[in-house]
Amino acid sequence: MKRTYLGEFEEIVLLTVAVLGQGAYGVAITDELDRQTGRAVSISAVHAALHRLEEKGMLSSHMGDATAERGGRRKRLFSVTALGSRTLQEVREQRNRLWDSIAPQSLPAFGIVM
Repeated sequence: MKRTYLGEFEEIVLLTVAVLGQGAYGVAITDELDRQTGRAVSISAVHAALHRLEEKGMLSSHMGDATAERGGRRKRLFSVTALGSRTLQEVREQRNRLWDSIAPQSLPAFGIVM
């Protein structure tokens, strides 16, 4: 199976959706990204990544119920699809293989302590 390219930002957005589970929507994803990575991102960048991931079939979405806290507006809730889950697993395995391929004696040269 040919894997669709997944950029670094798309990867962390996809991971964040997985972390949040059923509560994954734009603002919650943005807040969790900031909390987990210390990386302040705009809501529009997150929405663009969510849209790309949905087009690639790695996320699905549906409209949640209206809530009083949002003035009666509904949230678009996202979830990781089977393809998204497989892609995350493949990315993780690929990164692990690369990390495992670094010769232990060369790690200090890169400033890496294990």
